[in-house]
Amino acid sequence: MKKLALLLLVGLAACNIDGGTAPVDPNAPRNLSFQLMPSGDPNLPLGILLAWDPPTNGRAAVFDVYGRSNGSGWIRRATTTSTTFHDAGVPQSQYYVVAFDEAGQEMGQSETIVVDLAARLPAPLGLTSTTLSHAIHLQWDDNAVTSTIAAFDHYRVYSSAYSSAKGICEAPWYFEGSTVSDAFLVGNLANGQARCFAVSAISTDGHESVWSSARLDTPRSDAKSVLVYVAESKSDSAAFLFNDETPKILGVVAPLSRIDADFTLNRHADGTVWLTPARVGSTVRLYQTSTIADLSVIDRAPLSGYTAAPIEVTPGLGYVFQVQETDGFHYGAIRVQFVTKDFVVFDWSYQDGVGNAELARRKR
Repeated sequence: MKKLALLLLVGLAACNIDGGTAPVDPNAPRNLSFQLMPSGDPNLPLGILLAWDPPTNGRAAVFDVYGRSNGSGWIRRATTTSTTFHDAGVPQSQYYVVAFDEAGQEMGQSETIVVDLAARLPAPLGLTSTTLSHAIHLQWDDNAVTSTIAAFDHYRVYSSAYSSAKGICEAPWYFEGSTVSDAFLVGNLANGQARCFAVSAISTDGHESVWSSARLDTPRSDAKSVLVYVAESKSDSAAFLFNDETPKILGVVAPLSRIDADFTLNRHADGTVWLTPARVGSTVRLYQTSTIADLSVIDRAPLSGYTAAPIEVTPGLGYVFQVQETDGFHYGAIRVQFVTKDFVVFDWSYQDGVGNAELARRKR
């Protein structure tokens, strides 16, 4: 009787009646998991990587991997000596793994896992952009992270060319890179050439979300802290060209005599400094009556309100230009840092794209 009672106690301990961890089958593969490989299409991943732990008895020599989709019959996908398997292409909806010993005898079977391609994070919302020179800075909301914090892994960023004639983002889309941040800088872009951008969210198991709404932006040229003299102080440096068309140089400080200058600076008798559109077709307007913290506040050039008349230069204010060039009109902007009786220091931006009003560097 004592021997029987001891055997019952051992059996109860093995069954973990107290609610602890279930006993491990020493003959079966354990912890079968998967990692999807994003492709850019949430419904068509490049493949799936399966991984599992071998049986604890150490006798497993070979593993058979089985899969099936939509309730169809099970198919052996592979035989491998590894504890991982890469199944290329669209994955099966279910998988399990069987272990065999060196004699080819079946030892045990893993649990079955389910691969649901629809079990993904929500698409990132609120994609905005910051226009830079030869680059675009993207930013978006963190809704994909906050929806299921434990499931989020990273973002993928894509871009494509934009057809102004068709008014569409044109395929193919290109993978720009990945980030764990809700912002990304796309560099090495051509100024004046519009591109489309989109972002997806990737979960820890590789599910890719539907893409964000596409964002259109166009890199443009800019520079900081340019000094231009007033004509009464130094006439050989009293004019400015956003784009010197013949040598194709941007941001040129030029003599007052340049008839193709976009604007010139003069000091009036009362000591105030004024800028005057110079070349034929060059016009200017005040961006707003209050000061702006940075040139990037001028996100898009206003489409009206320009004049060829002189306008007073005031520190902290922004000014927008519409400039007629040989290929059409372009927009430029300056933000005045400070003004003295002899010179003005300002930041400037210029849009290479003909008729494109995008100028600034902050999100919109």
